[in-house]
Amino acid sequence: MEGQQAPEEYTVDQLAAKVGMTVRNVRAYAGRGLIPPPRLVGRTGYYDADHVARLTLVRELLDKGYTLAAVERMMSELPDGALALGVFETLVSPWTPAEPEVITEHQLAERAGIPHDAATIDKLIALGIAERVEDDRLRIPNPDLLRTGLEVIKLGVPLDAIFEMLPKLFEQADQVAKIYVELFRGTVWRQFADAGLPADGWPEIQRTLENIIPLAGQALVAAFRESMGREIETAAYEELGLPPNDLPSTG
Repeated sequence: MEGQQAPEEYTVDQLAAKVGMTVRNVRAYAGRGLIPPPRLVGRTGYYDADHVARLTLVRELLDKGYTLAAVERMMSELPDGALALGVFETLVSPWTPAEPEVITEHQLAERAGIPHDAATIDKLIALGIAERVEDDRLRIPNPDLLRTGLEVIKLGVPLDAIFEMLPKLFEQADQVAKIYVELFRGTVWRQFADAGLPADGWPEIQRTLENIIPLAGQALVAAFRESMGREIETAAYEELGLPPNDLPSTG
């Protein structure tokens, strides 16, 4: 096997095609130490699954907006590309919205049940809910968020009130996310980092992330329900002078 390509090995051209990069980029990243040297047979280099995982991680991080310098720092501390890629995918996958959707401005207005209005579209773009791609088409990065907003509009809440509320909602969501991230960084990750990021510790880090992310969502929903109940009770007293139990039944 030393003199030929193994079944799960790739030449530089095959590697570039597999990870969706140009050969030039693969060579450049190799030169920066982002992947280890290939197995050499004569003058031909052969790359394996670890090279694929590391380059996939590089591409994913760059696509997420990290600078190449930041990627270099992160990659220099990773003992195993496949394990690191698994951890990265665990981090982003549960919170990755549904696939972006492309619709026309008039389709969006029709879904909302309101007349088409250029100013409304501009506001959606300013809030990051929509992105203009070409002509009158819009790219919706997070269709779930848009769908929720459309349902609120159908309940009779004015658009202006929603637009005023959204930045506050985003800010509060950011604060909650920071609380959970800092909880993880200050406990589980800190212990792992202090131990020198041991290679055999990555699977446990991934398992912890896989469990803590859905638990964080469940805890947030439970806390929100309790808070919403208290706020409704307060509003009932303030608006009607009645405790919630005395409100007319809607059932």
